[in-house]
Amino acid sequence: MFLRLFTELRDAKVPVSLREYLDLMNAMDKGVIGLNTDDFYYLSRSALVKDERNLDKFDRVFAHVFKGMEKVDESLMADIPAEWLKKLTEKFLTDEEKAEIEALGGFDKLMETLKQRMEEQKERHEGGNKWIGTGGTSPFGANGYNPEGVRIGQDKGRHGRAVKVWDKREYKNLDDSVELGTRNIKVALRRLRKFAREGAPDELDLDGTIKGTARQGYLDIQMRPERRNKIKVLLMLDVGGSMDSHIKLCEELFSAARTEFKNLEFFYFHNCLYEEVWKDNRRRAVEKIPTWEVLHKYPSDYKVIFVGDATMSPYEITYPGGSVEHWNEEAGAVWIDRVTQIYESAVWLNPTAERHWDYTPSIGVVKQLVNDRMYPLTIQGLDKAMRELVR
Repeated sequence: MFLRLFTELRDAKVPVSLREYLDLMNAMDKGVIGLNTDDFYYLSRSALVKDERNLDKFDRVFAHVFKGMEKVDESLMADIPAEWLKKLTEKFLTDEEKAEIEALGGFDKLMETLKQRMEEQKERHEGGNKWIGTGGTSPFGANGYNPEGVRIGQDKGRHGRAVKVWDKREYKNLDDSVELGTRNIKVALRRLRKFAREGAPDELDLDGTIKGTARQGYLDIQMRPERRNKIKVLLMLDVGGSMDSHIKLCEELFSAARTEFKNLEFFYFHNCLYEEVWKDNRRRAVEKIPTWEVLHKYPSDYKVIFVGDATMSPYEITYPGGSVEHWNEEAGAVWIDRVTQIYESAVWLNPTAERHWDYTPSIGVVKQLVNDRMYPLTIQGLDKAMRELVR
């Protein structure tokens, strides 16, 4: 079966060599991993794939070769954890039962009803279909099911259907010192360049020195300003929530951008741009910056690059009060439109695979707001985005 994986990868035009295959077999012989399909997937991918452009091909071949093989989890024989017992109240409904649960009538009605529930409810509630609590089919609470609800106090999403989430979030700053897995990101970013010599003459002009010396008959040292990239970039980074699964890729992009652009300013936001942004995720609660201040401080010759998966409830973009963390007086769409009106050169980089975009309505909304200038966060997507910015 291992040999079949090797041959099918070759048939799929993945440039895997016999040396790499032998390295994989050697690692298996030495017991680097256990008899676990997931571990073997990561080991074989590391050993056999040397170019990230072939990862998708590898995934398709691996899924085909090892179809139906699963890991036997011995931990199932252990005592049942208390956490499992706590969620026995959670209901697992059939598709027919889920279809019978109706929404309350739109975002405005949902928020109005939540406010009323909070005023009326005096104690903890578990199960049921009305009060704020755990389990059940109420639109408000945690570990239940409702096709259009408000998630409160749950550690993470399960069905991905909540239109609003009320939780305190803690985000980490992106690490701009991370070592890039590939230099291709830097190569793509280098398309966004416009060089000029400005500032103090602190660089030796060798050609000018030779010509001056020949003309004067004595050593005539010529100096010139350093040649610098004049492009100025405003980087707006979505952080937290669904972006957590894209942290590594975004850190690589952030690190490359800090290296390539000397005139780079960056700010963080969550899900959609609103009236405030921040520079430090650890202090974002006390050190937020008004978005208007950013738009007034940095002139229109800046190139704006949004980085985010644009995956959220459409209410977060189109409605006042749609933010998952605070009451925004103006819809996120208003702020994105202001950015595109002020900055002629603006693009949105999306780390979600482009083939999935049509299945998320909010991505279509954001794409329309940035005038269809949304590109996948891939090497090809970066290349197209940089070409758009230098037009």
